[in-house]
Amino acid sequence: MKITVVGAGNVGATCANVIAHKELANEVVLVDIKEGFAEGKALDIWQTSPINLYDTRTVGSTNDYNKTAGSDVVVITSGLPRKPGMSRDDLISTNAGIVKSVTENIIKHSPDAKIIIVSNPLDVMTYVAYLSAKIDSSRVFGMAGILDTARYRSFLAEALDISPKDIQAVLMGGHGDTMVPLPRYTTVGGIPVTELIDSEKLDAIVERTKKGGGELVNLMGTSAWYAPGAAAAQMVEAIVRDQKRVFPVCAWLQGEYGLKDIYLGVPVVLGKNGIEKIIELDLNADEKALLAESAKAVKDVMNVFDNMNK
Repeated sequence: MKITVVGAGNVGATCANVIAHKELANEVVLVDIKEGFAEGKALDIWQTSPINLYDTRTVGSTNDYNKTAGSDVVVITSGLPRKPGMSRDDLISTNAGIVKSVTENIIKHSPDAKIIIVSNPLDVMTYVAYLSAKIDSSRVFGMAGILDTARYRSFLAEALDISPKDIQAVLMGGHGDTMVPLPRYTTVGGIPVTELIDSEKLDAIVERTKKGGGELVNLMGTSAWYAPGAAAAQMVEAIVRDQKRVFPVCAWLQGEYGLKDIYLGVPVVLGKNGIEKIIELDLNADEKALLAESAKAVKDVMNVFDNMNK
């Protein structure tokens, strides 16, 4: 089993580190365009193996995709990170070129790989990868909902003073300010969250979740990495161990939820074949309206990309 992570920056290195610690593969290949960077990160991670007691080898490569050949799963984190005052949409032109090039190199060397996109703007970069890979959409998807629900659940755990382990939640829509947390589908140990917290506090948590990435950018001057890296690694685990986990994932919709030809966050079953099923929830009128609004925002950015390439 071989897993490749493209982009050895904070998110990519964190993802590779978690994958290695969980022993999800015999080998993790870390690729970066910066000379010696991936090699250094991979060596540093490997030197933790005697301390943390795992066997997965980590190997670095400076833009040499031959080392990635035969990868079962590839995580693409490449691209410029967000800076203060910068929206995800500002990144589209530069990052689209990077994601296209990386995807083509990956497919050339690992034609059967499942591809997880982490690069921003997430929904549109997943679309770029899908167009570039020219493979079934069940094998090209984006990491967004797992990260967003993790933020949502961590905020709820803090507010309720309980363990985050007992909180389950669903979140849909685009990865950004128009995402759609669904309190109606949020439970704490099986108890609806609405029975444990008043609506005002819950609304505030929902709003904080929507701006969760921006909050961290403002605090640190760059994008988050621990939670995004761990979220991508959790998707890798579901695939390589064929866990058939139900996760919110950025998926290609072809009529589900009344939406077509769009990458958007929805609950799916994730297993060894990638997206094995898209789950359609029975949304109420308000939830449908919010999802439609989110879909429009994502489609607008997809159209920007399409117009750039005409």
